[in-house]
Amino acid sequence: MKRQLVSYIVLFALGLSVIGLGLAAATSSSPASAVDQPSAAASAPTWLKDAVIYQVNTRQFSAKGDFNSVTAAIPRLKKIGVDVLWMMPIHPIGEVNRKGTLGSPYSVKNYTGINPDLGTATDFRNLVTAAHAAGMKVILDWVANHTAWDNPWITQHKDWYTQDENGNVVPPNPDWSDVADLNYDNSSMRIAMIDALKYWVSGFDIDGYRCDVAGGVPTDFWNDATAALRTIKPVFMLAEAQGDASLREHAFVADYGWAFKDLLVGFGAGSSGKSDFLGYMGQQQLTYQAGTYPMLFVTNHDENSWTGSLKSMYGGGAKTLSVLTFTLPGIPLIYNGQEVDSNKQLKFFEKDLIDWNLTSARSKAAQAFYTKLVSLKTKNSSLFNGTAGGTYTRIKNDSSIVLSYSRVAKSGNKVIVVLNPSAMAVTSKVEFTKDGKTYYRFSDAAKTKFTGSKVVSLKAWGFEVYSTVKP
Repeated sequence: MKRQLVSYIVLFALGLSVIGLGLAAATSSSPASAVDQPSAAASAPTWLKDAVIYQVNTRQFSAKGDFNSVTAAIPRLKKIGVDVLWMMPIHPIGEVNRKGTLGSPYSVKNYTGINPDLGTATDFRNLVTAAHAAGMKVILDWVANHTAWDNPWITQHKDWYTQDENGNVVPPNPDWSDVADLNYDNSSMRIAMIDALKYWVSGFDIDGYRCDVAGGVPTDFWNDATAALRTIKPVFMLAEAQGDASLREHAFVADYGWAFKDLLVGFGAGSSGKSDFLGYMGQQQLTYQAGTYPMLFVTNHDENSWTGSLKSMYGGGAKTLSVLTFTLPGIPLIYNGQEVDSNKQLKFFEKDLIDWNLTSARSKAAQAFYTKLVSLKTKNSSLFNGTAGGTYTRIKNDSSIVLSYSRVAKSGNKVIVVLNPSAMAVTSKVEFTKDGKTYYRFSDAAKTKFTGSKVVSLKAWGFEVYSTVKP
């Protein structure tokens, strides 16, 4: 049966050869067993400590929809301060059972190929080189759970796929009809998949992976794959999964903050409340191993295409709720277009250009806002990621709506957040305490000190952040 966990190490020791991919002779080596592997947190690259992720939907990013357009935008993105580019899948897209005109980037026809619509291998290598020269990192979106129906693996190695009782290859679920489900009981397929992952790290110097449907793939595969990748360089591994602590033991330092996103959407709809927020924070503190954390976001490619635009999900609160993603424990994400307050819901299977309007007043205001928010995140160590960041502590207030909390780093750096996640004005008595610290107010950089409780008035979606480091 599919998903029975077969030890990659034992099978490799038996002398099984690497198959497929059209690569040169296999060079896979046996990774350490899970018990011998370091923790995901201990293996995380040092540059992750203050990282901010920016997701690139290359097809929709520019009129040309190519790598060169992304490369040209690197100076602008660097100015905002983001330092990790997450590239949606760059591989050729399957044509058999394709959805829409252009198909899903997550229907991979060739793991070591490049979609010609996006450019060439040289174009992609130039993008990575330019990003690295700007002090940025690049991670690739990786689809290990399934392939396109016209991926050559199906004809060459049918046993690498899940089959029904009649021997027919099947999709992961009926709705995902454009892809075929991979069988992780097959050791040869595992080896080939690891070789494909290594190909992009060793050949193009990428810095890690965002792993699609990570929870649909056995954890022991991810442990083996990550161990193999770390023999090349330290990599950032991000799991599209939530609730599986085993994935964060050795492979993934970060996973998806879906529950947090649902909380934010609830705030936008007026259905989430302060108690929901406090419950989430308590659960997060109990759930995540030291040094691991969720990726926090208000939108991404899935949310934008299938749930709605920023305005339809959050009304006027998208930027305010983004403050939470940058100031709570977790690594923040900006989805392309979010930084200009684009309210367009992009089509997923068709060409549909982001509404940039880079010179409009609204766009300029949004870019300035996110630039300042990123600066706050990266300058104040209390907001760093993982163990490098500060502890979260609730600050009490007398409102049933207002959220107030602090983050304090070991160095003494501190941030205090007071935020109204609603479309109504509120007033609240907040229990600040005298700590002798001088803070810079986010809104105007004015210096302030706290001597005790204070009544705070916040307009609809109003907030204030106080930082011991000037953004």
